[in-house]
Amino acid sequence: MADISPLFGSIVPSQKQQLLDTNFLSFNGGSGAGDSDTFAQQYLPEIYEQEVERYGNRTLSGFLRMVGAEMPMTSDQVIWSEQNRLHIAYDDCTNDGANAITIPLQAGVNNVISVNSTVVLIDKLGAELKAVVTGSDIGTVGVGAVVTVAPYTAANTSSLAGTGVKMFVYGSEYDKGSSTPNYSAANTSGYVSVDPSFTQFSNSPIIIRSKYVVSGSDTAQIGWVEVATEDGTGGYLWYLKAESETRLRFEDYLEMSVVEGEKAAAGSAAETANFKGTQGLFAAIKDRGNVEAGYNAAANALGEFDNILRNLDTQGAIEENMLFLNRETALGFDDMLAGISSGSDGGTAYGLFENSEDMALNLGFSGFRRGSYDFYKTDWKYLNDASTRGAIDNGAGGYGVSAIDGVLIPAGTSTVYDQVLGSNIRRPFLHVRYRASQTDDRRMKSWLTGSVGGAYTSDLDAMEVNFLSERCLCVQGANNFVLFTK
Repeated sequence: MADISPLFGSIVPSQKQQLLDTNFLSFNGGSGAGDSDTFAQQYLPEIYEQEVERYGNRTLSGFLRMVGAEMPMTSDQVIWSEQNRLHIAYDDCTNDGANAITIPLQAGVNNVISVNSTVVLIDKLGAELKAVVTGSDIGTVGVGAVVTVAPYTAANTSSLAGTGVKMFVYGSEYDKGSSTPNYSAANTSGYVSVDPSFTQFSNSPIIIRSKYVVSGSDTAQIGWVEVATEDGTGGYLWYLKAESETRLRFEDYLEMSVVEGEKAAAGSAAETANFKGTQGLFAAIKDRGNVEAGYNAAANALGEFDNILRNLDTQGAIEENMLFLNRETALGFDDMLAGISSGSDGGTAYGLFENSEDMALNLGFSGFRRGSYDFYKTDWKYLNDASTRGAIDNGAGGYGVSAIDGVLIPAGTSTVYDQVLGSNIRRPFLHVRYRASQTDDRRMKSWLTGSVGGAYTSDLDAMEVNFLSERCLCVQGANNFVLFTK
């Protein structure tokens, strides 16, 4: 203490905040433990009040707000039905070269090609024949159905490949005065009615919970830090600073859980432990949509991208689509688009944003048009963030990237049959359903328990901030979605 001047005993405290030589402490250096500078560092630190935002905006949510909607429901399960194709084709048929075509049948699939139907037969090399059906049976699963045809321009079907033949009906031809035969068990070559059909899908919500706890003693300690949070608020907070971050993290979980969600498979460890899971965006596209593996926009240029468009032509052909991409894939698209002149592709397009480029750019989108499709491209922070899918250890002392590079999502709405309403309704292709009733809204619940901070629900000397939600994602018309993977 010899370095402190004046020495203890000669310091006279002032009754007011006055700058006097009798209440002034002088710290004269030193560097070791117990030295006067240690005393100064412990009791008189220089503190920056404002928190440094070294990771920028850390939240990951916002994706679903761009592309979907949220709607309440009252049940443990949401069920919807989607229309099947109006026309029916059979792929991978076998041709014996003598006018007999065998259709492979799977469970739930029937042969609906009847006698007198006119069909087109196309093999994998592009060779084709048009023919009229002279015989057709129902067939059985695993064995198939045999359809006998009479080609219009050849004596037999020997000009077609023996396997991989596609067959579809384009009309029919009957004699004068004929009648349409009815199918019966005894008449296996008769007419088979083609009834409209639909495919039913369902998903179940999961309950997501989190909690923030602070003891009563800690809430009594005074300490303020000036903060700015991702939700737009700012000011001086202390112990509730951690609560606000818990809330932000929970809001991210609400979106991440329906993007990454997975249903528990029969016999899985999760099912055995009574966890059911929920089908998220990625799982739904892998199950019912289109997966583009190994896509490299920069290297493959327009050729591979045009193949994606050809596939979209075979599906719903939704005109406007949104691309949410990681950094690598987004840059690849930029390189690809750099080689497209505005004269050849119709230029950029912003129809989804009232044809306003400023509106699109403010939302982080850039638009372009290819063929009859408009695309709006933006970065998806979730695929770039190092704490999620943005940095994966590649096992070689560096970092690779996630197996998912991006996703193509159709814009607009789809028409589906709602089992509860009993009618056709229009819904966004991608939307969240959450549990709610007149007495309880479980979209995003938050409540206090304990005996601190205004809550008096128990004798626990702490404040508990509880968060809860119950929700699931509906991916309708998944055949129009594309998942880009490694």
